[in-house]
Amino acid sequence: MTEEKKTPDAAPAADAPEETKLPETEPDDGQEQKSGGEPDTESANASEKAAETECPHEEDEAADDGKKPKRSEFKKLRRELEDTKKSLDAAQKHAAELDERLLRLAAEYDNFRKRTQSERAQVYASAVSDTLGGILPIIDNLQYAAKYAGGDPEKIAEGLSMILSKLPDTLEKLGIKAFGEPGDKFDPALHNAVMHVEDEEHGEGEIVEVLQQGYLYGDRVLRYAMVKTAN
Repeated sequence: MTEEKKTPDAAPAADAPEETKLPETEPDDGQEQKSGGEPDTESANASEKAAETECPHEEDEAADDGKKPKRSEFKKLRRELEDTKKSLDAAQKHAAELDERLLRLAAEYDNFRKRTQSERAQVYASAVSDTLGGILPIIDNLQYAAKYAGGDPEKIAEGLSMILSKLPDTLEKLGIKAFGEPGDKFDPALHNAVMHVEDEEHGEGEIVEVLQQGYLYGDRVLRYAMVKTAN
C-alpha cells in the first residue's frame, strides 16, 4: 500500500512584515479647546510671567511716575519763585526809599527845630529890647525928679504928673492899651470886681471906682482891671 505524502499547505510567509495598527485615540478636551481657539490659561500665565521677567521695572517706573511731580508743576513752582523774588526785591527797594525819606524828614525837622529856637530867641530879644527902649525914658524922668526935686513935694508931684502924661504914648508905641474907667459896664472877661457897693445913683454892674487899671496887648489880657462895682 502506498502512502500518500501530504504536502503541507503553504504557510504564510514569515518574512513579510505585518502592519501594526495604532490604537485609535479619542481627542483630548484640552486639545479640542486649543484647536477651537479658546484661551489657554497655562500659556497665558506663562506669557505674563515671561513679560514680568523681561520688564521687571515697568511697574516700579509707573509707580514712580505717579509720585514724581510733572514738568508743568516744576515750571509753575519756578514761576512762583521768580514772582516771589521780584516782590521781595520791590519790597526791599520800597523799604529803602521809605528809610531814606524818614532820615531826610528827621534831618529837616531837626533843622526846623533849631531854626525855630533861634528865631524865637531873636523875637524875644527884639521884644525885650523894644519894651526896655520904651521904659527907659520913664526911668530917666523918675531919676531926674528924684535928683532935682530937692525934697519939695510940689516939685515931686509936678514931675510925676509929667511922667505919667507921657506914659500912655510909651505904652501905645509898644502896642499896649490901658482899660478900666469909672462908668464902664462890668465885664468878667476884663474886670476883676473886688468890692461891691449899694448905690442908687449907679446902675447895676456899673464900675464905680477903678482900683487898678488893666492892660491889653492886642486881644490878650496882660492884666485884669481891679474895680469896685455897684449892686
